[in-house]
Amino acid sequence: MLGVVLSGGQSSRMGTDKGLIRLEARNWAQTAGEKLTALDLPVIISVNALQYDGYSTIFSTTQLVKDDEGLQLKGPLLGVMTAHSAFPDKDLLVLACDMPLMEKTVLQQLLTTWQPAAYEACAFLHNNEPEPLCAIYKGTALKRILALHRQQTLPRFSMKYLLSQLNVLYLPVQAEQERAFRNFNAQAELNGL
Repeated sequence: MLGVVLSGGQSSRMGTDKGLIRLEARNWAQTAGEKLTALDLPVIISVNALQYDGYSTIFSTTQLVKDDEGLQLKGPLLGVMTAHSAFPDKDLLVLACDMPLMEKTVLQQLLTTWQPAAYEACAFLHNNEPEPLCAIYKGTALKRILALHRQQTLPRFSMKYLLSQLNVLYLPVQAEQERAFRNFNAQAELNGL
């Protein structure tokens, strides 16, 4: 299993790179990485080409995985599939950097509930909607999805659509866990963080 911090978004609504926003002494990408490392997982940071140089001053270049634009995908799916292409034999525990309130206990629940023999993914269900950016994806399932994309038979590139194509073990988000799933997309949302 490999931990993947998704930091490669455009952050257009935020107006600044979300992965580099600071929360206390760390930036959001570091915070997410540390939470995955605390689960005894090796961790990579998924970034886009424009971010690579800046992130290489914070993270080891061996930890950075730059989006493969040749995949012709967009959004988080590009980061996930790039990570899969770089580590095709690994299952991926994915965490978006813009969920800075995520708790280690929530991630631990995901990891301990994961049943790779029976499912292709494990994700939380929050208000009857899947949380694809805090989820586990089986390497063989991602290989199948990537093959569909290369055959031009993957009609949509959203992470929720990806989950709809997999056999998923869903975990309901409990009331005390809801705060952990807040994601932040605009400066106004940062008040009180």
